[in-house]
Amino acid sequence: MATPPEERVGRGRTGALKRGLYALFADHAEQRRHARDRKRFRAANHTGSFDWFLVRVYGLSWLVGSLASLGAVLAAFALPTTAVPISGRGVFPPALAPLAAPPMVRFVVAILAGSAVGLLAKWATVRASGLYLRWRAAARRSGIERTLPGAVRYLRALATGSDDPERMLRKVAEQDVYGETGVAFERALSRATLSGSLDAALRETARDTPSRDLLSPFLVKFREHASQGEDALRSYLRLESRMLSHRQDRARQQASDFLELLAELFIVLLVLPALLVVVLTVVSVLAPGLSTPIRTPLGATTPRAVAVYGAAGFALAVGAGAAWLVAELRPPDQAPPDYTRPSGLATLTSAPFNPASAAVVCVPLACGVGGALFAVGTDPANVALLAYAAYGLPVGAVLLRRARIDDAKDREMKDFVHAVAGRMSLGRPFPSAVETVAREVDSGALQSDIEDLAFTLSLTTSAGEGDTRGAALQRFTAAVGTPLAAQTMGLVTGALDVGGDTEAVFDTLQQEIGRLYHERKALRSAMLTYVAVGWTTALLIIGIVLAVNLHVLDGFAQLSAVSGTSGGIAIDPQAVELERDRYRFYLVTQATMLACGWFAGVASRDRYEALLHSAALVVVCYTVFAVAGMIP
Repeated sequence: MATPPEERVGRGRTGALKRGLYALFADHAEQRRHARDRKRFRAANHTGSFDWFLVRVYGLSWLVGSLASLGAVLAAFALPTTAVPISGRGVFPPALAPLAAPPMVRFVVAILAGSAVGLLAKWATVRASGLYLRWRAAARRSGIERTLPGAVRYLRALATGSDDPERMLRKVAEQDVYGETGVAFERALSRATLSGSLDAALRETARDTPSRDLLSPFLVKFREHASQGEDALRSYLRLESRMLSHRQDRARQQASDFLELLAELFIVLLVLPALLVVVLTVVSVLAPGLSTPIRTPLGATTPRAVAVYGAAGFALAVGAGAAWLVAELRPPDQAPPDYTRPSGLATLTSAPFNPASAAVVCVPLACGVGGALFAVGTDPANVALLAYAAYGLPVGAVLLRRARIDDAKDREMKDFVHAVAGRMSLGRPFPSAVETVAREVDSGALQSDIEDLAFTLSLTTSAGEGDTRGAALQRFTAAVGTPLAAQTMGLVTGALDVGGDTEAVFDTLQQEIGRLYHERKALRSAMLTYVAVGWTTALLIIGIVLAVNLHVLDGFAQLSAVSGTSGGIAIDPQAVELERDRYRFYLVTQATMLACGWFAGVASRDRYEALLHSAALVVVCYTVFAVAGMIP
């Protein structure tokens, strides 16, 4: 039986509990049925040991099973011992017939039922732990496959100035942009530090990684070519980067095809709630049962009202889910900027340019608008919707302003790199090339940052040239503040740190920045289609609901009104109330506006633009219904 180390289990009551769990459940870790979970645990890069993970899982399973068993037994004894009326007859359902038996039989049946429920809950808990490890491993595999092509291209640039594999891998691991690939490299380097052998560490990482088709063979071949010399490693990285880029292009095409299917499904699912409300309105005239009051913990309501408000919730869920899927399908190297809010008074001063700061500064504005609307007697739903619009519109406007500046910087960044590379190809050193570009080329939004970079590089001394160049480039990248600058100039900084030839590095950088900029523009153009899909769906729903309110509801209201005087078809005279039903139509439509705006905004850029689109659609819907006189 495995015994936990003293430093792992600790001392005191907590340590005693851990030692007790180990004594009870540690043997399970050696069973063959958990061999697959052990592999998944290593692939998931989970902290701690698998033995201790499994011990906690079994301890939790017994706790969950005991509670479920106790609950089932208590529920069985809580059921009445007398007959339960069914369809007006005093009999027990067949499934509950044993509970009408004598007390001893009833006790045995309750214990057996509780035991069965407890064992099922215990098994489900252990099973869920295996599914959790499988999900973690699959998520890591997906992350590695998305980021490995970029990491290999970075290694190719690093190989121009270094033949030290460990140093090259460490440079990749230090870059956050390479995600799970960087984590895998960091794990390999940690193992190399402990074992003293990078080859052994790479073999172990290749064995444990969940990416058996990509990262595992890459690590093995990387180790082999690194041992054959600098030229062999460079040739391998050049070939591998091309192959992975082609694979990445195919994956993007598949994601694009899936996104088209998602957009079609999104349209269908968002039209359904409005159509459901229309159908319920028609059916309720002939089915009075839909208007029969029912009691709920929140008060009395009707099945029809539950269906209508459920349709609104369904629309919101569809919009949130579609926005999340769009964000997940976006390539990681084309992700929008992650704006960071500064602390203190800088939050207020940066609000006109930083959407993260504007998201905080605009909260009092939204609260003030909501309070004013509530004070003048506006409906609570409209108070919430218009306050949301008052919050989302200015935040989204700040995002658009910042996005225009960032797009201009990215465009100028591409031209700046090409200009510097062209002058360096003529024999100019890097600082002189940057200074010449800053003086002779108008770089628009990037001009002041380039001038600062040229000035910083002019202070370079021969003693600390590499460090000063790296620090100057890092400062330049932080000042530009766009993902494209971070990806490309980070490549230059790392390559120069390992001693790479500046001209060769910038030659590689021209290809990388050209590829990234072209892909970013192509993705932007493609995603605008889905922005149009979101807005078109929203306007279509407004048109459908408006037509139903103007032409259908009035007709059914008149039909319900005369039903009491006619002796023909039985029609519920209270089925249609114009003010109530128009209000419900309006709420479902506004929920659809929010959903369409979230989808369109995330497809365009990020969550801040989702605020802008959804807020704008809320205002459009409110204006249309108000002009038509359909808002109570």
